Amino acid sequence: MNQTPINELSDRTRTIFKMVVESYLDHGVPVGSRTISKFAGLNLSPASIRNVMQDLEEAGLLAAPHTSAGRMPTESGLRLFVDGMMQAAEPSAEERRAIESQISGDGPIEEALAAATSVLSGLSACAGVVLVPKRDAVLKAFSFARLSAAQVLAIMVGTDNSVENRVVSIDPSVSDGALVEASNYISARLSGLTLAQALARLDSEIRAEKAELDVASEKLVRDGLVIWSLDANDRPVLIVRGQSNLIDDAAAADLDRVRQLLDELESKEEIARLVDSAREAQSTRIFIGSENNLFSLSGSSVIAAPYREAGGKVVGVVGVIGPTRLNYARIVPMVDFTAQALSRLMK
Repeated sequence: MNQTPINELSDRTRTIFKMVVESYLDHGVPVGSRTISKFAGLNLSPASIRNVMQDLEEAGLLAAPHTSAGRMPTESGLRLFVDGMMQAAEPSAEERRAIESQISGDGPIEEALAAATSVLSGLSACAGVVLVPKRDAVLKAFSFARLSAAQVLAIMVGTDNSVENRVVSIDPSVSDGALVEASNYISARLSGLTLAQALARLDSEIRAEKAELDVASEKLVRDGLVIWSLDANDRPVLIVRGQSNLIDDAAAADLDRVRQLLDELESKEEIARLVDSAREAQSTRIFIGSENNLFSLSGSSVIAAPYREAGGKVVGVVGVIGPTRLNYARIVPMVDFTAQALSRLMK
């Protein structure tokens, strides 16, 4: 994207441009020259300010909506502001406590990630997103409970004490004894293994005739493990929270854009790919409007930062999605702080 270098703007032009952008981000409405003239210390007439704003419009940094005499920053203008003029504000002590209180090492990691995303969404008034680390489930215990003649509930407990249930279809002739035998075999012989490792050991023991399972129990074990393996590959790796934050008073005048954004948020696979592109960033990455194809129609922004495990490897990304009219100076450091807190959790 072509952009006017910040050093090509005069001091007066930079000052007026910064005032327009900050006023627009605060209030969400186009800013007029008379409004700017009221700022203390400017000492310029509305006519002089209009001339500067006209120059900024011709440079592609401001735009004048046809319904208003005021001006608002373009996406190029927002990019110039974010990269060269924004003064980031560190999260307050209250905000830091709110984020850290939701990030605990107790329970499944997905619960902590979802909680952190929810609080980040609430603090930023945006939709919060987090890309969950892809981790192979490690078996601790496994059992089958009969639901009907043709269905059983497969219950898997992971080494992280997470509990997941799946319904498995079975042959009605399978006995309760076969269910117990299959459950005991998995818990005794396959505990401590990932699903892929458990399937490999099952195959190995069957070939070596060490499985000590009858045909019905063997099929139960295999079906129980396979259903989790397939489900893990298809499971969404993105958690989205706080979509309702996008429907505020300011959005009422632009409902079509909001509907488009909410539709886009339903495409988790596409969002996951977009958020995942922030993995290579050293810190927070900002996508503004049409800089990403996914949100080009709704004109939305994404602020995302990677978080890391103990060895420094990036394992996920956390961020927010909202309108381009965001308080970038406040939200960017907030997202970065959340990513740092998640990195501490992963260690």
